[in-house]
Amino acid sequence: MSFWGKVLGALFGFMFLKHFLGIVLGLVVGHFFDKAYSQNFNRVGGFGRFFSDQNSLKQQAIFFHSLFSALGHLAKSDGKVTDREIQIATSLMDEMQLTGDARREAQDAFREGKARDFPLADMLKGFYEATHGRRDILQVFLEILIQAAFADGQLSQEEYVVLEKVAKPLGFRRRDLDYLISMFEAELRFRQREGQRGNQRGQANGRRQHSRQQQAPYSAQQTLDDAYRILGVSASDDEKTIKRAYRKRMSEHHPDKLISKGLPEQAMEIAKKKAQDIQSAYELIKQRRDF
Repeated sequence: MSFWGKVLGALFGFMFLKHFLGIVLGLVVGHFFDKAYSQNFNRVGGFGRFFSDQNSLKQQAIFFHSLFSALGHLAKSDGKVTDREIQIATSLMDEMQLTGDARREAQDAFREGKARDFPLADMLKGFYEATHGRRDILQVFLEILIQAAFADGQLSQEEYVVLEKVAKPLGFRRRDLDYLISMFEAELRFRQREGQRGNQRGQANGRRQHSRQQQAPYSAQQTLDDAYRILGVSASDDEKTIKRAYRKRMSEHHPDKLISKGLPEQAMEIAKKKAQDIQSAYELIKQRRDF
């Protein structure tokens, strides 16, 4: 069930008539728009088919309005929005290469989400219905918010509470959320380790001793442990279980599959990075276990 027509109709009705009657008329017009909008989706085979059009501004509005309004609510979780949190939202827009109308939509949504009375549950319900409950798309949505929450290096209790409020309407239990948070923490450490290894390989032979002195205390065993966490398996699992987990995780973040199911192209870079982490983790495990 769509509700964006009613929201926009009420807003424009008030702006033009400056009266309560304008809100009422706007709601009526928006209701018919939403009804026609929904019927049109049914005729073309569901929302996923509509989402396959990568040039659609409506696609961007639905996904990014939901994402950045939730991000604004996340930023306001401790009662105030800091310059750092605004920078995080801006950096995320840059990473997603949002420009023009899409960027303005994201900025407006972020401001709306900061409001004390922002209807987070209603917004998430509408987003869930719009995606037809596709778990892989909803999971990427939640993973992006987890990434944003960790952008300052830690996850506060207030941010965790908001993530819980986001996860539940999207069909994720608390243990699912904790699982995704644990995997992201492992990904962060794994990326840092990979970056350190890359820097060390690029140094001259005469500086090898200096490299060893500057290396962070993150052992090879810890790296391997995090690789298992990224795949969601343990060191005691057999080869078949690990391969199955790897395929499942890659399937959840495969770019072509996500685009066909509704993830906007602008959000694909984050999914690609996760896919790279999964691939690197699997290659490390294969190397250590020789299979």
